[in-house]
This record gives sequence, structure tokens and C-alpha cells, in this order.
Amino acid sequence: MRRFKRTLVAAALATTVVAGTTGWASGTAQQAMTGPPPGTSQWLADTSLGRPLPDPDRASPAEVAAFFRGLDEAQRHRLARRHPGVVGNLDGVPVALRYEANALAAARDARYGHLAGRRLLAFDPRGRGLVAEVFGDLERSRHVAVVVPGSDIDAGSYDRARSPYGTPAGMARQLRAATRGRTAVIAWAGYTTPVGVGPDAATGGLAEAGAERLARLTGGLVATGAPAPSLFCHSYGSVVCGLAAADVKAKDLVVFGSPGMRAANVAELGTNARVWAAKAPDDWISRVPHVAFLGLGHGEDPASDAFGARRVPADGARGHDGYFAPGTDSLRAFAAIARGEAA
Repeated sequence: MRRFKRTLVAAALATTVVAGTTGWASGTAQQAMTGPPPGTSQWLADTSLGRPLPDPDRASPAEVAAFFRGLDEAQRHRLARRHPGVVGNLDGVPVALRYEANALAAARDARYGHLAGRRLLAFDPRGRGLVAEVFGDLERSRHVAVVVPGSDIDAGSYDRARSPYGTPAGMARQLRAATRGRTAVIAWAGYTTPVGVGPDAATGGLAEAGAERLARLTGGLVATGAPAPSLFCHSYGSVVCGLAAADVKAKDLVVFGSPGMRAANVAELGTNARVWAAKAPDDWISRVPHVAFLGLGHGEDPASDAFGARRVPADGARGHDGYFAPGTDSLRAFAAIARGEAA
């Protein structure tokens, strides 16, 4: 009975999980972005090729890739111009064509002028906005990494100058530099994240929707010829990676500042990928109860011995957002993993 009471109290405390980058603040409930990309109805009604276009809601990334391999260049570019919202966000479409389509889509939305000239693997202006930016040559690199962020990240905040190591774009820049340009890195703000503290941060609803999107992203990368990526999952992003672990095509899952992965140990993740974990000594995430009860909390600490992940040194990292700071052991270890050199 006493143990039950302790668990109940810990579960109640888990509602205060701060799963992102802003610290202690009140939370606002979010509606997960699900379903096919913008413009899907017009895409499905297009008969210009004399045959059906792949259904974004049903076709696998491999099926999408096969469809586009069967088109000539003129047909591909015509589809990108006619349907930039679909072509730019459909996993399995050739990378360069997605860049082209997303540049067109972003140019049509005055809110996102800051995205001009960037290599966007995804751009969806609906809601708070979703975006994925590529740093490096994704089409030719032998190694690929994907940064999966935590809370308070969207198309407007994924690259904040005041947080150079705590946003996905900042982390991606630092990781690419640390690999000496040998790894293409994707800053993936591709799911609806929690805002502040609240039920969204302490539960797995948004992470479940994000996990589906992350699995499709990795499937699309492999379908278009890219190597299986290493995933770098920060804070609530590690919940996303935990739920996606059995389905993503990835060689590494690296979690840091994690509130939990919704699993008791590595074996429960159901993945063949190597699983790594880092936690800085003064990261406030250590104060979050690592429990799971009645849907609240995210379970065992991935950095604990009991979880069974490979440990990443993080003694030099500062706080919750310092894992990618230049000169840290964590960044050096992350770079070795991303380059495929870590044992």
C-alpha cells in the first residue's frame, strides 16, 4: 500500500514534466497535426498523367519512390509546381524535388520569409507550422543524422538565435561541424510538440502522432537511397523516438535530457538500432519523476543503469540545452556516433 501511494504521488508529480526547452511554464493543449499533406484533395483529382497519383494517406514511402522513378524530369517538375504542398512533404519523393517544391510553398506564405534559400525537406504552414531543414548534402553523404526536438518547437521557433544549442537547427549545425562535414544532418521540426508544461508534456498523445511521422521520414530517406540515419532525440523528442523505435529505419537512437522513452528498458523498445543515452549532471530533467502511471509520465530514465542503453559522457554539458555546446564531451561523442565511428 505504501509503495502504491508513492507511485501515485510520483505520477501526480509527472504532470509537471517540462519536456522541451523553455523551463517551468504553464502548458497549452495542442492538437496533433495528422493526416496527409496540404493540397492532397487537389493532388488526388489530378489526371494530367493519365493515371492515378499515389495516395499520400495510403502509399508507403517505397511506393512513392517507385512512382517518381517512373516519371521523366518534365513530369516530376510539373507535379512539383502544381502541387508543392504534397510533393514537398511526401516521404519517398526525390530529395532535390522536395527542396524545389518546398521553396515554392514557403515563398507563397509571407509568415515564413526566414526560410527562403534553405534546403527544406518538409514545409507545412498549417497550425504552428512544421518544417525539416537539411544541413549538408543529403543525396551524397555516407552518413545521415536526424535531430528530433522536444517542446516549444515549430516552424517559427526551430532556429532561434538566442538558443544556438537548444533548437533543432542549432543542434544540426553543431553536429555537422563536429563531424567535419562528413554527415548530413536534418533538423526535424516535423511533429506537433507540446507547449510549456501540462498534460501534453506528461502524456504520450503528441508523441504517438510524431512517432508515425518520424517512421515515415526514415522510410522515405531509405527509399530514396540515403543511408539509415542516426536519430538524436532531445527531451520530449526522446518520447517520440521511444514510441517510434520498433518502426523507424535507423542505426542509432541517441537520447539526451530524456523524461523517458515509454519503455522499461532497451529490450522493450523492440529495435535493432543501438540505443545511447546522455544526461548532464545539472539537467533539470533529473527532477522529473521517471514513472508511468495511468498514462502519465514516460517511464524509466534511459540514462539509468537499469535501462541498459550505452552511456554517452555528458559531464561537461550545462543544463537542459547544453549537450551540443562546442568543446563538450557529449558533442564529441555525438559526432563519433553520427560518423559511424563509435563502438
